[in-house]
Amino acid sequence: MITRSNLAEQLREYQIRSKHDWASISFLSSTSSNVTTSRVDVVVFVIWELVILAFLVFSAVSLYFRHIRLAFILVCVTVLLILCMKITKQIRVARKKKRRMLLPLSM
Repeated sequence: MITRSNLAEQLREYQIRSKHDWASISFLSSTSSNVTTSRVDVVVFVIWELVILAFLVFSAVSLYFRHIRLAFILVCVTVLLILCMKITKQIRVARKKKRRMLLPLSM
């Protein structure tokens, strides 16, 4: 016989099995315990961080060759990329929270 407690137990087990907590190796991303990140989110932010790292390396190389203007421009672009990454992460988290709140309570 299917009872409410059996359904709740099955739902709990399903949620535990299907939960994906992909830990990002990111030093720029903040960890939030109540919102799970998907594999796509982690890949996107790792790519962002690689681009940011590349801009920082290019700015260091341009400083080595004494191109101060180019180094300054690259550092400014890097800061803008970091800000964009933070803003997009906040927007994604807000959308996920809003989507969760729209689910009916019976689910």
